[in-house]
Formats: sequence, C-alpha cells, structure tokens
Amino acid sequence: MRPGTLRQILLITDGCSNQGQDPAAMAALAREQGITVNVIGVMEEDVIDDQGLKEIEAIAISGGGVSQVVYSTQLSQTVQMVTRKAMTQTIQGVVNKELQQILGSSKSMEDLPPDKRGEVMEVVDDLGETSKLEVLVLVDTSASMKHKLPTVKDSLLDLSLSLNARMGDNQFSVFVFPGKKNDVEKLLDWTPKLESLTKIFPKLTTGGITPTGPAIQEALSYFNKNRSLRGLLSHDEQYFEESM
Repeated sequence: MRPGTLRQILLITDGCSNQGQDPAAMAALAREQGITVNVIGVMEEDVIDDQGLKEIEAIAISGGGVSQVVYSTQLSQTVQMVTRKAMTQTIQGVVNKELQQILGSSKSMEDLPPDKRGEVMEVVDDLGETSKLEVLVLVDTSASMKHKLPTVKDSLLDLSLSLNARMGDNQFSVFVFPGKKNDVEKLLDWTPKLESLTKIFPKLTTGGITPTGPAIQEALSYFNKNRSLRGLLSHDEQYFEESM
C-alpha cells in the first residue's frame, strides 16, 4: 500500500494576518486538494496574543493539520515534530480508509485488537519513513517577526537534517510573506538539496504587513504547477515508452 506523495504546507507565523483573504478559508481549500496545512505559532515569552492564537488554531483545523504554539527558543525541535506528526496523521487516514474497505465502513484502527493495531502502526511508521514528501515552508517575515528570524533559520536547518535522515524522497521549497515586491515571494524552488537552505538565509529580512491568506493561496498555486509539470513529464515518459 502507498499513500502517494504527502504534501504539506508548513506555516511559521506569529498570527494576526491583516491583508487579503481569510487564511482559514485558504487552508480549507488546500485540504480539499489533498494538501495538509500545519502551523507553528512563534510567540514572545511574555506576550499572550489571543487573536493570534485563535487564528493559528483555525488555520490548522481548516487545513486538516497540526498546530503548535512555541516560544522562539523551542522552535527548532518543533518544526520536526509538527512535520512528522502531520505525516503520521495523513498516513493513518489513508490506512483507516483501506481498513474500512476491508472490514466495513464502521471499523477503524481503534477497533482492531491490540496486536493487530500494533502491526498496523508499524506499517504507518514504515510509510512515514519511505513515502515521498513535499514540504512547502511559508515563513512570516512581517515586522513583528524581526527578533524571531534567527531561530527560524536554525529551525529550517534542523528540519532539513531531519528530512535528510528519511529513506523516502524529499522535496521542499521556501516562500516568505510579505515579499519585497509582492505579497508573497519565492526564495527557494522545489529541491531535494538540503544545502540550498543556507543560501537563502541572507535573503530573510523582516518588515511590512502580514498577508497570510494570499501566502497560502500562492503556495497552493505552486503545488498545482508542480503537479501539472510532473503529470506532463510522466505522460511524455509513458508515451515515449509505448512508442519505442
């Protein structure tokens, strides 16, 4: 069994979008297209921002993903945890659908005997290590993120090392919002080369508004372009094989 390519948007923000579409609505649209939206809310040690916290949770719920609020000092471990937790959740959903087809629509993993459930979880863990993974990282670089950017850089490096340790193929890209000229700016195109991350760090600067909704919408477009290109290439390869 294969769950196909796991697609994730990893949004790193301190919440409180103030420009463009509702980010939760954009996250719901992503979920409909099979893309999970995970959110890491980066907060100051001594600040409780209820509006920001509500937005972070709403985006993750709408996007079928995981949300985690952290102080910036804890960010490095959190990006790996959230990425892996979301992978496991996605795969469990696929496994549950398979089980329902085999056992009947009223059954799920929780209905299995403990030994069988353990075997299924082993399959889930294995798929988490071997499945193809595409992670689009969306970094909030609005003015309020200024003091948090050094930790964001460290966390992206840790994430790249974590992905590199997986057996499956990885592709990741990095977008920031706001961009220098537009609401959203692509800093790194899809690549499996983890060392590419360090080259974008000098480009990470802060300032301006927080267009979270448009950023998620742009991420969706980017996923769809990548999927269309891959479909075109695989179609060409198939045609090439058949015509030989």
